[in-house]
Amino acid sequence: MLIGNLAVMKSTPHKTSITDKQRLHFALWFTMLFLIAIWGVFLIDLSFDLNLKQYGNRPRELRGIKGIFTYPFLHGGLSHLWNNTASFFVLNGLLFYFYRSLALRVWSIMFISSGILLWIIGGESTNHIGASGIVYGLASFLFLSGLIRKNLLLLRITLVVVFLYGGMVWLMLPIKEGVSWEGHLAGAISGAVLAFYYRNSGPKNPVYKFEISEAAHEDLPEWWMRGNPNHPDTIAQRAKEQKENNGNSNETSIKHTGEEDVNYHWVPRPKKDLRTKNNPSNKNKTNGK
Repeated sequence: MLIGNLAVMKSTPHKTSITDKQRLHFALWFTMLFLIAIWGVFLIDLSFDLNLKQYGNRPRELRGIKGIFTYPFLHGGLSHLWNNTASFFVLNGLLFYFYRSLALRVWSIMFISSGILLWIIGGESTNHIGASGIVYGLASFLFLSGLIRKNLLLLRITLVVVFLYGGMVWLMLPIKEGVSWEGHLAGAISGAVLAFYYRNSGPKNPVYKFEISEAAHEDLPEWWMRGNPNHPDTIAQRAKEQKENNGNSNETSIKHTGEEDVNYHWVPRPKKDLRTKNNPSNKNKTNGK
């Protein structure tokens, strides 16, 4: 796995945690579904010579509107298709694995918005084809989302994107003939906007073991519990205190059955006068009586 099991995950009885295996299956399933579609279209076009490339995205032309939905499935050649396949496989897999709850929404909006933006800003009399617009949208979203969220796990994805695809930024400029730099730019803008829009949704910051304070294990203060008597934490702590008090009362044995407020004092016994006891005159007086 790219990221180790470093975070302490919280589980609740109402939610079932998603395992890494399930995340991986979900990411691979959708990624391979799209790749099968674009390879299938390419092979069908190549086999039957249908010239499907004419249905690409033609900016500001009425016949090019349908290309908003079709241009990612069309490619000019095997090299073009393979380059997009490799990049899409990595970036789309990262999106669907680490942003599982958002991935389908982000991908769908990115697919439509990048096509519409390309139709608006693209050059006249041009025909744009290829899934590179979506690839740039994925790279832009993954890069900016990790920075905006300040999430340690997602920041690693940002570094991976920079390391593997940092050079892609130059192809958003008109420096290479025959490359749809407008499509790249449209995809990157769509991904950036979606990263900002969904900055508060999806994966949350993990809690690491070294960040857990000892204060988290301390009891709640009394003043806070009085102000929040119906809070679940307050109820749980009250029940814990009641249980402890009942346990202490059972262990204590009662030794007195009368008044428990009696104060006991030690009174010394008076000493006997030995001189009086041994005096013979005192004995005579006693016998005379």
